[in-house]
Amino acid sequence: MRFERVCWGALSWLALSPAWAADGGYSVLGDWPVKVVSESGIEAGFKGNFSYDAARFSGAAGFADDDAWRRQELNAYVRKPGVFELALGYDLRNEVWLDNFVRVSGAAGDLRIGQFKTPVGYEESAVGTTATTFMERALPVTAFYAGRRLGVDWTYEKIPNWYLNAAVQAGGDLLGDNHGRTLGARAVFNPVKDDAQVLHLGLSASNEKRDDDTLRLQVRPEAFLTARRLVDTGALNRVEGISRYGLEAIWQRGPLLLQGEYLRIGVDRYGVADYAADGYYLAASWVATGEKRGYKSAAFGNVKPSRAWGAVELAARYSHIDLDDAGVALGGRQSDWTFGANWYIGQHFKLQFNYVWTDARRRGVELDPQIAQLRAQIYF
Repeated sequence: MRFERVCWGALSWLALSPAWAADGGYSVLGDWPVKVVSESGIEAGFKGNFSYDAARFSGAAGFADDDAWRRQELNAYVRKPGVFELALGYDLRNEVWLDNFVRVSGAAGDLRIGQFKTPVGYEESAVGTTATTFMERALPVTAFYAGRRLGVDWTYEKIPNWYLNAAVQAGGDLLGDNHGRTLGARAVFNPVKDDAQVLHLGLSASNEKRDDDTLRLQVRPEAFLTARRLVDTGALNRVEGISRYGLEAIWQRGPLLLQGEYLRIGVDRYGVADYAADGYYLAASWVATGEKRGYKSAAFGNVKPSRAWGAVELAARYSHIDLDDAGVALGGRQSDWTFGANWYIGQHFKLQFNYVWTDARRRGVELDPQIAQLRAQIYF
């Protein structure tokens, strides 16, 4: 199987790196030289994220085992911290443009123009793909998240313990889709933020007016390597406007992190009844080797190992989504239990294992597949 060949080849390569470093050479597990810095403080460099997945399905018919690339992301940037940044990014695997923008920073905050993420859905809008605790985002985040749009936004972090962001996005995206206008904002308050612990409380909202008057809400069972959606509204027509709301709460104390988020979407429709759906998730993670995630710009980053052989993290999550509206069976309801283990190897390698129990009901049909997944990831 291709996944095993990729993993064993990568592990063999990593096993040789300590000896290579001991001889005075370059350490594969250390900090890679992917940027240059001028005397004036201007940085130019690259970022990347390459993830290869394998999945095995059981408990329900119609699912096929598979292994394939999940992401092949490349980003280039030029920046002077606190002054300006130019970012360009593309995902070769999914053939989508990532964040592509120009940002100017000053006393009044950061002003950004280009393509970037919409603000509702913490796991998608704030957490990068290299720092996800689980292989896939929770059900309601994936279903309700609006994606990236072209526009302008403003971020302000100079009030102690506050993070403020507001955006106006219009003109679709760089793929030529999603034409319309979106107004969005996110605010985060940290009543506690020190070296011992962080308490993160966030609120986000957006309102979208689309040129296309149809909308479809659907979601995979927290596994990318299947095309099946167990809950699905089908096409909602006569859509006039879409409102999204999010509440997020996260507490980290040392290696323990507890996280929860509630999301709701409301669809205004002309000539027919309006529609609403919601969902939530609760998650916990513990780094058994004692490390903790860094916290910057109202988001938690990756685990950085403090030992030569890496860091180990254990995690669990319960997520739920309800696409039925006011008791009317439409899109269905789904709940997932996900248990995960992550091995962070050096500063640029990660192996992830997830086991997902799914319980989905839609229009009288019940499906409960179980999914075992593995991921090998290289990021820099």
